[in-house]
Amino acid sequence: MADRSFVADNEKERRRLSALVGRLSDQDLGRPMNGGWTVASVLAHLAFWDERVVVLLDQWGADGRGPAPRPNAEADVDWVNDAGKPLCLALPPRVAANLAVKAAEAADGRLAGLSDGLLAALAAAGGPIRLSRADHRREHLDQIESALRA
Repeated sequence: MADRSFVADNEKERRRLSALVGRLSDQDLGRPMNGGWTVASVLAHLAFWDERVVVLLDQWGADGRGPAPRPNAEADVDWVNDAGKPLCLALPPRVAANLAVKAAEAADGRLAGLSDGLLAALAAAGGPIRLSRADHRREHLDQIESALRA
């Protein structure tokens, strides 16, 4: 039986994300963060990476017979984030915030529904999809909460 501890972790951080988005004002969403990001653009960044999970799983197919996702090269993460930053900043802040919640719900639902066989196939493929979405969310939610306290 596959380890599914990621499901509860993802849910916990998704609920935290949803609660945060629900209480953020428009002014909060526009608050600047490190590196020229804003609270809203960081939320859009989270949405992008959760949407990536959904797209890769869609391409792979429910039976795992489509093209297998490839592992994400860590060297590519920075340029992908840098390339997406202007798009994240261009989104209306409330749209970005709501998109983060919807994307998290979609990614978590898809991951929670994976069969043990597909989870094993993902592991065998080198973990091209991070099952724990919670780690990435936690990192950025902590940063956002810190910026809001400053």
